[in-house]
Amino acid sequence: MIGCIIQARIGSSRLPGKVLMPIDGEKTVNFHVLNQLKFCNLIDKIVVATTNLEEDDILANYVQDLGFDCFRGSPNDVLDRYYNCAKQYSFSTIIRITSDNPVIDPQLIDFLVKKFSDNSFDYVSNTLERTYPHGIEAEVFSFKSLETSWKEASLPSEREHVTPYIQKYPKKFSIHNIKQEKDYSHLRCTVDRINDIELIKSIFLKIKKRPILTGDIISLSEKEPKLFELNKEYDLEEGYQKSLKEDKEFLKQKNSN
Repeated sequence: MIGCIIQARIGSSRLPGKVLMPIDGEKTVNFHVLNQLKFCNLIDKIVVATTNLEEDDILANYVQDLGFDCFRGSPNDVLDRYYNCAKQYSFSTIIRITSDNPVIDPQLIDFLVKKFSDNSFDYVSNTLERTYPHGIEAEVFSFKSLETSWKEASLPSEREHVTPYIQKYPKKFSIHNIKQEKDYSHLRCTVDRINDIELIKSIFLKIKKRPILTGDIISLSEKEPKLFELNKEYDLEEGYQKSLKEDKEFLKQKNSN
């Protein structure tokens, strides 16, 4: 079974509650992530994986009220959350999506899944060498690869960000990356800060068709480049860089014991 697991939580350190912030009338960031994914043809089931913290009760109830399944697991060990979610739903192929990407492209996901299914890859994504706008990204990997990572990964960055362990060992895993001809990775369509919310609101206001596709975002950026200057100063890899610093502290403490 091909399962899409969306990681989500209320307690974002940079913009708390961002997944339930409205961006199109009463429709929230999380609503639009789910709505975009409904246009995928190659997903058998969509599950939102949040934490077992009390603060995420509201998110779990919201997701279930929209008619989607919600899995609850570890707040910090997201790799463990993914593994147990995939195991519970018997997913053989997993698509990883984050809940702060309300313009995730369903056609991109179908393309990644087909590339994965038609070949003997363990992992396929458009994130290893970025050419797509940030916020339009997905990863597809096998349950076997996920299970291996769950058993062997130990660094904080590997546990929090789910797939770094797979990416680090191209000799152990068969990895493939897809790219566009032109690089648009300087564009930012994800939600981490308040300016991101303002940009996303403008995107949904200006692009009326659903689903919104990568080409629509690129066309808008070329017509209105100043619009995408709203959030250009933000560090695109801020969260992962923070995890790498935690890795150094983890290894330091490990070596001192």
